[in-house]
Amino acid sequence: MLQTPASFTPLFAPHSDPEPLSFLFHQGRLLVREGSLALPDAALLGQIGAAPDCLQPLGLLDGRYCQTGWLDAEPALPPGYGWRGLRSLFGEMDEQLVGLAGRAAQVAEWARTHRFCGACGSGTVLAAGERCFKCVNCGHMAYPRISPAMMVLIRKGDSVLLAMHLASPVKRFVPLAGFLEAGESVEEAIHREVYEEVGLRVQNLRYFASQSWPFPHSLMLAFTADYLDGEIRVDQTEIAEARWFGPDDAWPERVPQMSVSSVLVDAHRPPGR
Repeated sequence: MLQTPASFTPLFAPHSDPEPLSFLFHQGRLLVREGSLALPDAALLGQIGAAPDCLQPLGLLDGRYCQTGWLDAEPALPPGYGWRGLRSLFGEMDEQLVGLAGRAAQVAEWARTHRFCGACGSGTVLAAGERCFKCVNCGHMAYPRISPAMMVLIRKGDSVLLAMHLASPVKRFVPLAGFLEAGESVEEAIHREVYEEVGLRVQNLRYFASQSWPFPHSLMLAFTADYLDGEIRVDQTEIAEARWFGPDDAWPERVPQMSVSSVLVDAHRPPGR
């Protein structure tokens, strides 16, 4: 499952290292060497104009300094380098680096979009001892954006409910999911989203797992729940189709367990399905 390596330690201040691991992004895509998918070295960063003020400390991976950053304008790249979307690296790049790239993408986008204060428009500086930008004028503080989202697999006897979401880039049946509203608990969001999206009521909510998901800055909170009552009635602005999958049904194909969604489904998949 896509996650930060256990051997990673966050840092909030720059660290001296002649050859850091550098995650450099342009419009959400990561700069890598074609073929090997190696990250760019320090010489290449200077060659393409990656300014120090566009680089942010990320942390230490097995003791090696990692930094992340962005380029506003797309530079001319030397032969053998290109930009890759994170999803396209699943199963190709080292799993630890892909997990760390997900964190790096969120930190880089936070830094890119908080160079100026959202309250008064003045410039910002890094606060000491935490990942935070502070306005030099009014003191407004801005932390990386994290958007909590619920996910729930509904169980009814030996069947589970899966749905195809209209807005999903992956067109396959998955558990229900949706973002939390301000002032709402995860449990409240599950009851609301389930009723809004498929017209059902559920009970016996049980936490399953969580995952940071960098598309663009979600925190997925996965649960199971038991069916209580109601008939499937899909919200046609959100859901293309929703139905029950049991032991005798053809289940969605297995996919690599990069997301908590696929882990949740596989944990309830009947043998041979």
